[in-house]
Amino acid sequence: MTTPQPPASAPDQPLDLVGIGIGPFNLSLAALAHPLDDLRTAFYDQNPTFQWHPGLLIDGTTLQVPYLADLVTLADPTSPWTFLNYLKARERLYPFYFSERQHIHRAEYDAYCRWVSENLGGLHFNHHIDAVRWNPERVLFEIDYTQLDPEGEADALGRAYTRNLVLGVGTAPYIPEPLRPLAEAPGVPVVHSADYLDNRAKLLDAEHITVIGSGQSGAEVFLDLLRNRPPGREKLHWLARSPAFAPMEYSKLGLEHFTPDYTHYFRTLPEAVRDQVLPQQWQLHQGIDAKTIADIHDELYRRSLHGGWPDTVLTPGVFVRTAGRVGATRVELHLEHTQQGTRSRLTTDAVILATGYRERRVDTLLAALDPYVRRDSNGRPRIDEHHRLVLDPSVKGAIHVQNAETHTHGVGTPDLGLAAWRSTVILNAITGKTTYPQPQRTAFTTFGLEPRPQPRLQHHTSENRHTIPRQLPVH
Repeated sequence: MTTPQPPASAPDQPLDLVGIGIGPFNLSLAALAHPLDDLRTAFYDQNPTFQWHPGLLIDGTTLQVPYLADLVTLADPTSPWTFLNYLKARERLYPFYFSERQHIHRAEYDAYCRWVSENLGGLHFNHHIDAVRWNPERVLFEIDYTQLDPEGEADALGRAYTRNLVLGVGTAPYIPEPLRPLAEAPGVPVVHSADYLDNRAKLLDAEHITVIGSGQSGAEVFLDLLRNRPPGREKLHWLARSPAFAPMEYSKLGLEHFTPDYTHYFRTLPEAVRDQVLPQQWQLHQGIDAKTIADIHDELYRRSLHGGWPDTVLTPGVFVRTAGRVGATRVELHLEHTQQGTRSRLTTDAVILATGYRERRVDTLLAALDPYVRRDSNGRPRIDEHHRLVLDPSVKGAIHVQNAETHTHGVGTPDLGLAAWRSTVILNAITGKTTYPQPQRTAFTTFGLEPRPQPRLQHHTSENRHTIPRQLPVH
């Protein structure tokens, strides 16, 4: 390891905002912070470049939100970082215009975000965050990081000082407990759908394949496998815990659950009510796009045109009780049907877990700050209307979170359509002024009987009520 580098920001000239993680949400925040000359920011990510679900960029798959849900448009349509400006820079506006698309290809969204990340200043890839501390003497957060070389090895150490933090570390693939030992064992063909494309060729060579999970990812993986297996010899199982391979709620009024209005309403509900409501809303975000369902049925129907049925089994309402190896590489799944109460065994050559994602734990990263974090009755961080962790009053800085507040802000938390709005809420709170005006109403639906008060624009503490000096951005 080389000699530690000079700090990215000195204590006497701290940053105003440090973002940890550069996924779509913190990239949105960085893009909307870009024109604010009085705001000194830096964003860090341990990956060498921007990456967005690379294992699921299957040919032909599309976003489930319209292209207006890019990084900035719903907050600032005049921003240079809009998807439309990306198309203009690539001389693709006319082809897009004639394509009449609302939902763009997932690979195109990934390319758009990468274009923003490559042209936007203040983003530091190949930086691993080691620790975050609150320094009460300096009234600042201290962030220790390791700069990585192109091979991902430690190259240099650094430290940054900041008044405010934003955690955007994303989510991690979720593997059910019964299958965890197999997924972690070398040579066993049990992979999460997040790694599907990296393992696709090997999976297609398997004699029999089982897909577990009934959401959009499971449907897309099943359809891709189905299209690439010989008719009559597909040998595919698709299993799901949910009671049906159900379509996602995509009616126009249903989509109003992904508005700031519903977020404000949900946040005001009692904790016990929020915990009861969330599982009931699974079809708002865990169902399957209607077109994907139609494509799967069309493909199955096409394979039955000359008599016979395709060699596929699609069974909802099933969960894996236990799992183990059979021989060197085969897997045996012990299944139970929820409604029937019956049990069965399935032997397969490969398993793809389309079992979703969970909020990434930051306990280790924020270990030094844990005593300051206020928690609810279930031990989860309390988060206020400005997406800030509720901290002990002795901490004068603010820690905002992105996509870690489903339990307080509702089903729209991971939705790309709320990214730009949440970024503006955070920026307004940090600057202490209406940098980006907030919409007074965003839904035709009135959620609740009592009028909803607008969130108050205020700083975390009186100590932060200052005019941010004009500084050059840190690069």
